[in-house]
Amino acid sequence: MPGYLLLITIPLFAATGDPDSAPIAWVRFENAGNKYAGRPYLWLGHGDLELVIDVKPAPGHVLELSWGSKNDTRNAVAIVAGHEVKLRGGGYDGFRWIAVPLPSQLTGDRYEVTLKQAGPPQAFIAAVRLLGQNGAAVVDVKKSAHKISFEPPAAAPNAGTPQSDAFAEMRGIWNREPPRLAKPPAKGSREAAFRRAEINSRQAAEAFFRSRRFIDGWLKHADAKTGLIPRNLGRNRDFWNAKDAAADNYPFMVITSEMTDRPLFEGRMLDMLRTETRLTCRIGRMPDDWSFTKQDFVAAEPDLGRIVFGSSEYCKDGLLAVTEWLGPCPWTDRMLGILDDLWQHAPVETPRGKIPSTSTEINGEMLQVLCRAYWMTGDKKYLRYALCIGDYYLLGDHHPTRDMDSLRLIAHGGEILSGLCELYVTLHFADPQKKEAYRQPLHEMLERILQVGTNEHGMVYTSIQPKTGAHDRRICDTWGYTYNGYYSVYLVDKTEAYRQAVLKALGNMNDHYRDYGWEGGSNDGYADSIESALNLYNREVVPSVAEWIDHEIRYMFGRQKPDGVIEGWHGDGNSARTWLLYALWKTQGLTVRPWRADLRFGATRRDGELLIHLAADEPWDGRLVFDVPRHQVYLKLPIDYPRLNQFPEWFTVEEDKQYTVRNLADDSHREFTGRQLRDGMPVTLEPGSAARLAVGETGGPSYGTLDCGRSHATSRFPCR
Repeated sequence: MPGYLLLITIPLFAATGDPDSAPIAWVRFENAGNKYAGRPYLWLGHGDLELVIDVKPAPGHVLELSWGSKNDTRNAVAIVAGHEVKLRGGGYDGFRWIAVPLPSQLTGDRYEVTLKQAGPPQAFIAAVRLLGQNGAAVVDVKKSAHKISFEPPAAAPNAGTPQSDAFAEMRGIWNREPPRLAKPPAKGSREAAFRRAEINSRQAAEAFFRSRRFIDGWLKHADAKTGLIPRNLGRNRDFWNAKDAAADNYPFMVITSEMTDRPLFEGRMLDMLRTETRLTCRIGRMPDDWSFTKQDFVAAEPDLGRIVFGSSEYCKDGLLAVTEWLGPCPWTDRMLGILDDLWQHAPVETPRGKIPSTSTEINGEMLQVLCRAYWMTGDKKYLRYALCIGDYYLLGDHHPTRDMDSLRLIAHGGEILSGLCELYVTLHFADPQKKEAYRQPLHEMLERILQVGTNEHGMVYTSIQPKTGAHDRRICDTWGYTYNGYYSVYLVDKTEAYRQAVLKALGNMNDHYRDYGWEGGSNDGYADSIESALNLYNREVVPSVAEWIDHEIRYMFGRQKPDGVIEGWHGDGNSARTWLLYALWKTQGLTVRPWRADLRFGATRRDGELLIHLAADEPWDGRLVFDVPRHQVYLKLPIDYPRLNQFPEWFTVEEDKQYTVRNLADDSHREFTGRQLRDGMPVTLEPGSAARLAVGETGGPSYGTLDCGRSHATSRFPCR
């Protein structure tokens, strides 16, 4: 696509200091993904930079680049009218102008320049300018006759800020471009789609690798006796706790290892669960904080409030997420055991029955866990428990917007909205009469929050005073968690205003919230915001959102240290969770066994097919594992409504359907059942070559290839 800022509007001076030099045309890469020393730049490691300078070549013109250096020397190649010039410069920190020699004899009415990588390390460039000197014609730069347009590096698999060099040895894999085509593929063609799948494969490879290294970093700090990880690596490194170490960090080690290291998953990860269960249960099966120094509980006496909160967090943020990906498993058993004892010891009396707390956070978390436990197990007690909370808020005198003076919408408060909406969707199928009793108070809550709780871009304020309409000026990094609830209610009630609210927020992300600095620049803030976007993008494909996600993920990558630790606190697990979500989007839900760092696999969809690119630097024999509609197969949900701790479904296969897999190298094809694809399709890769596969449902449109990643067969609500 064309460049962002095309015209020169202010004078610049030549690097030579020649007073006779004058600017003719220039471009700064203001909207580039990377930034260094306060200046946006394009990095040639992403691919070639194509420049078109709308100026007739003439003697005396000087082409200069604002050349970046990090106290090192950078390399590039410039090609002008077929003439190739090697460029090399650096040894300072920041940007300086360097000249690109231009051929003396040029014809035509404009300059066409290609800047290519020649490294490592590859050059990064903040601006380009064409100067006139030695009698060259000088133009009025305020006029639009002369401009520089450019084609940025393709798809920027490593766009973002800050740029991390923690794993420089891997950049040869992540940044490797396929051979250039003599003619760019037509937009929407199969070749263009495969090129997109190849880029996706490198983006996914980096996300998987970083998540895997996150495990290594944290396991180095595990307690030598128990094997449990600490709350964080600062002053709280001497104890394990449920609400942080168990809820936010450990579960995403489990999921990452399941995708990338099966022996670790089946060994140490499961051992940690068994150890935690054996040591930390304090009230029934509810856990309490465990001291590594004492090899005993941190507190001498149990505190029910603390234990209820930690148990609720562990169930909803950790064990539920593992269950969403794996389905029923030992971690599910742990969740249900804690859940049962939470309700056995629930201390708060209500007209409907006892509930665990008066906290909107705990009760919102419980609603989410209970609804999914009800569908997964078929046990009606979980729905009864959920109705105790639903009645407390919607039919009693604790209505979130009618009765409360203040309502927190960010994490640690906003869970009540998500939970009540999830219960409402559950009742749509399980108890329509009860759903009708909730309809008016639930819609009243949602409409009031839209009135006073969102800004002009649809972003959600961190807290509101619903009675007066006052609100905090800050916005939530968890904005999408709130909109999960709105979209879920839209699915069952068809309230178009709720869908439009989601679309408004999504449509404003790329224009107004690039490099926003979520939660002060914390990776956890970026994780929540990116996950917000991914989960909703799965339902409503707004193209600019994909660009925004690709940009923002780079900031998160740049925070990781060479040992794999990210920020050194329990929020590191949330970063890994988001990287896995990102990787699964890029692979359309595909995983591999065994995973290896040099393996690249990515996918995209076109015309009813899943198009897959695979490559490896060394020989690889393994299985390509396809996703299934987990919401239906594992959780038995009636529809795939957006929800917290979900791993969105992209391309999924039904076990009893037949699929055709075509190898584009020789146009051969094989037939597989969905069950076979779920268990893994055998693939052999030779080093240095790529495989291209096209997958579709035999005899009809491919299952799950609609934009929202679900089929009419598994949802009562058509994909858009």
